[in-house]
Amino acid sequence: MTAIEERDTAPPPPRRPAGDRLVTAVPGPARTVVLEVGQMCRLLGQVVYSAVRHPRGYWKETLDEMYALLRLCFWPATFSMAGFGFLITVMGVGLLVLLGAANRMGAFWVMADIREIAAFMVGMVVAGVIGTSITSDLGARRAREELDALKVLGLDVVRMLVIPRVIATAVMCALLNCLTSFVGVLLGLLAVGALGDTSSGAYLDSMSHNLYAADVWGAELKTLLTGLLIGVICSYKGLNAGGGPEGVGRAVNQAVVICFAMVWVFNFFFNAIAQGLNPNLLMLR
Repeated sequence: MTAIEERDTAPPPPRRPAGDRLVTAVPGPARTVVLEVGQMCRLLGQVVYSAVRHPRGYWKETLDEMYALLRLCFWPATFSMAGFGFLITVMGVGLLVLLGAANRMGAFWVMADIREIAAFMVGMVVAGVIGTSITSDLGARRAREELDALKVLGLDVVRMLVIPRVIATAVMCALLNCLTSFVGVLLGLLAVGALGDTSSGAYLDSMSHNLYAADVWGAELKTLLTGLLIGVICSYKGLNAGGGPEGVGRAVNQAVVICFAMVWVFNFFFNAIAQGLNPNLLMLR
């Protein structure tokens, strides 16, 4: 058989997967970002699949993580909401009094507190306090080669170390949103009596006419998903930290920056989608 015949009869080279072709088509500077986003989504899929398929064996660790998160984030979330909410309240009261609509403070606070500030403050506090803890703990375990030892023993690292942290972060974000929303409503009630030319009854009446069920469940769902993403992002950065203690520090810094940016972006798109699906949220009564 001649060389030409051998070339014609040789099997064609295997085709690369479509995902690999898409990644290689991305320009160099953005390729790392695309790869990391894909790996984070893969970790999220592993967490959801394992937690739903085998919903046993991790609840004790999850409760411990929830208690630790509540103990560490209760007062930071409360004081952050009080301080940030006070500034918004002063500006809101001043603007509404100037416009002659001080009795609409309740409607303003529904938009400012329940839809925006409460969920935003929860995400920032949890990312700064718990997100750093998750990344540093998993990164230190990787630096000490504990994760490799667990894999050698046949243990599932994701199930043992990631799922409890992710579930605890998601659930406690939703519960902390209830706390910060209550603090914001109480702060607005105190502000209208001290700063605004209106009564607490007018504040509560305006709030009750503009607060929809979609506001409540939307805020809870938003903070639940925010906590889920924070847990996955910080866990991924911790599991893939390299370079010893210095690498763990870089992973913590990257995780916090990504989580802060994610809170802003996710909050914007979620609110836009929620208001598009519920046109009543765009109206003030």
